[in-house]
Amino acid sequence: MNNFTPVKIAGFGYSVPETVITNDDLTKLYETSDEWIYTRTGIKERRVVSGNETAIDLGLDAAKKAIEKAGIDVNDIDCIIGAASAPPQLYPTLSATIGAKLGIKDTIPAFDMTAACTGLIYAMQVARGFIQSDIYKTVLIIAADNNSKITDWTDRGTSILFGDGAGAMVMCASDDGVDDILSIKISANGAIGNLIRTGVPSQCCPLVQPADEVASGKIIMDGKEVYKFAVTTVPKYVEECIELSGLSAEEIDYLIPHQANQRIIESIQKRLKYSDDKVVSNIKYYGNTSAASIPIALCEGVEKGKIKLGSTAVLCGFGAGMTWGGAVIRLREGIC
Repeated sequence: MNNFTPVKIAGFGYSVPETVITNDDLTKLYETSDEWIYTRTGIKERRVVSGNETAIDLGLDAAKKAIEKAGIDVNDIDCIIGAASAPPQLYPTLSATIGAKLGIKDTIPAFDMTAACTGLIYAMQVARGFIQSDIYKTVLIIAADNNSKITDWTDRGTSILFGDGAGAMVMCASDDGVDDILSIKISANGAIGNLIRTGVPSQCCPLVQPADEVASGKIIMDGKEVYKFAVTTVPKYVEECIELSGLSAEEIDYLIPHQANQRIIESIQKRLKYSDDKVVSNIKYYGNTSAASIPIALCEGVEKGKIKLGSTAVLCGFGAGMTWGGAVIRLREGIC
């Protein structure tokens, strides 16, 4: 028996750009085809920011929707966590910038975390600790990235994968004593971190010896090794999260995985022996939207009737770092 404050997941929201880039559009950049891309990834199109639009715009829109669904005032928020691996700026942070745009009156803590595509689950773990310990009562999480701005659009292997988007969620102290997070686990292995990497363009002081290399700022990825890592690590990790929750795999209503590659999603599905109606996938139309992919899939799944609320779901993700994580949660009525 513990004295931790139970946590409520009060609301979700998502936002994607209007601009659509199809597989056929990419044939203008390099030799490829819709069939070649789709059979390898399950992706038909992706959304990307255009002009002056950034992840901050998407994150602000998603945050407003999550706050509305949660039924709270913006000034009830006492902490903001940003999950952004490709923000438009390092500082001021995405979280602090969006907090200001929301018009929150009081000064509250706002910080960004970099756990790439696992960012939402990492942020959930931190928010959960804050709330359980009565440090903060209402935490806004914003997972937003504009990966299209750091994608090498001459590299067919990586540029076919990524899209832009944002997801947000409100977590708060439970008002009915029910804890919505049944289990959560996060992990990382920096020894294989070079599988997906990007550097910050920089230069040495002109009075010292220059560095041998200057980072390009573009995403570099070993796709084959990332695939091997995902299909061997993530399914087993999901099973461990379900066991930790005290439920069986059969008692979980939905699997909502990070939308990285349809073949990876299918490998997790096969391991858990889940039917298609239990697995949520929308990678076909959005590509890999990094940490935003889980809330986008969740909210769109509710909108389209794929997900019925008043249910349980297992969330799982993996990404650069390498990072990975999973959570078993309750999906209350009205959260999307």
